[in-house]
Amino acid sequence: MERTGKEILATATTALLLMLAVVSCRHETTAVAGDDTEQTHEKIVLFGIEADNYEIKCDTVHNGETIGGILNRYGINAAMVDKLDKVSRDVFPLRQIRAGNRCTAFILKDSTCPRRIDYLVYERSLTDYVVFSFAGDSVAVVTGQKPVTTQRTVRSSTITSSLWGAIMRDSLPYALASELEDVYQWTVDFFSIQNGDSFTVIYDEKYVEGTPAGIGRIEGAKFNHKGKEIYAIPFEQDGKMRYWEYDGGSLRKAMLKAPLKYTRISSKFSNSRYHPVLKRYRPHHGVDYAAPAGTPVQAVADGTVTFKGWDSKGGGNVLKIKHAGNMMTGYLHLKGYASGIKQGSRVSQGDVIGYVGSTGVSTGPHLDFRVWRNGSPIDPLKIPQEPSEPISDANRAAFEEVRDRIVAELNGTAPASKPASESASTPAATDKQ
Repeated sequence: MERTGKEILATATTALLLMLAVVSCRHETTAVAGDDTEQTHEKIVLFGIEADNYEIKCDTVHNGETIGGILNRYGINAAMVDKLDKVSRDVFPLRQIRAGNRCTAFILKDSTCPRRIDYLVYERSLTDYVVFSFAGDSVAVVTGQKPVTTQRTVRSSTITSSLWGAIMRDSLPYALASELEDVYQWTVDFFSIQNGDSFTVIYDEKYVEGTPAGIGRIEGAKFNHKGKEIYAIPFEQDGKMRYWEYDGGSLRKAMLKAPLKYTRISSKFSNSRYHPVLKRYRPHHGVDYAAPAGTPVQAVADGTVTFKGWDSKGGGNVLKIKHAGNMMTGYLHLKGYASGIKQGSRVSQGDVIGYVGSTGVSTGPHLDFRVWRNGSPIDPLKIPQEPSEPISDANRAAFEEVRDRIVAELNGTAPASKPASESASTPAATDKQ
């Protein structure tokens, strides 16, 4: 079909407008790039600052160095440092800088004026930083965070000596040891780990600029201990995110398995033990946990302090706590007591109450941990564990949906699942206690 002259003219006009639009876009790109090429140039942004026009100098804070000393190297005088000190007090006090941390100076590249520093960035940690900015006679202080990316990870390991040994051997994040001990502190006796025990764990690995930056909370775990599989399923109930066993029973129990971490048992409960100092046999109605002096000691259950003081029979600094069910616990040879601990104090399970020492009749730093029921000593390693309230009937269906998804992921029969905080439960902070 033949086109009219008007149609041909309209087509040519449209084509011309499109060409002009393309040329306009290219000119805009070139203007941003700052050269005569047609290649796109992305602006360099560091710590939220456009860095193209700056010379960047990276350094670390040296021993005994202050922000004032660092700024003085870049021409900032004492009056400006004093002004900065006053402005930063409520944001980041200058005295909080630490040797070894990184700092970055942004020096203006401008041949028409003297070299000057516009920004100094101090990195408080791998993620957090503080920007000190200078404009004329004014100063400003702001804080920021580098973006953190996460990668969901599922790892398994078999124990041959200890939990820590397995984690180091298999190059797992060291933080996993502490996290697993927190999750299973009521149900797994980490002092009696057996060769062949194993675990599988789901967690989020954090990265900042490609560098590992720790892990998030455990999103699910399975611990095979003494032939028994113990699951840890995170789920929120009563406004708190806690960990639950496969059947919906709480992993939290009335008493912790042990009053401290990262130790070994050096002596067990006995009615006739040879005393290394007194050189004779006598009852030892407790469990000795060898640990470095100063190791925090935790209350194994909620209770009230009934005794705090010196035991003249060899116990040194002693603390005794009364618990429900006519139970009492004793903590002997302490180096000292936690702040606020006194007779009559109420303590909660997991509270730090004192520190490992070697007071009294002792051959070295350790905690002698004792338990009495109705006034009679019992073996702390054989305390019956009373469970906390299980998953409620109202939450049962939602819990089982989350559980089945996590168990399938742990067993390698399903793709990575959503975190429990994104499931039927409302997000909340994990309550490990």
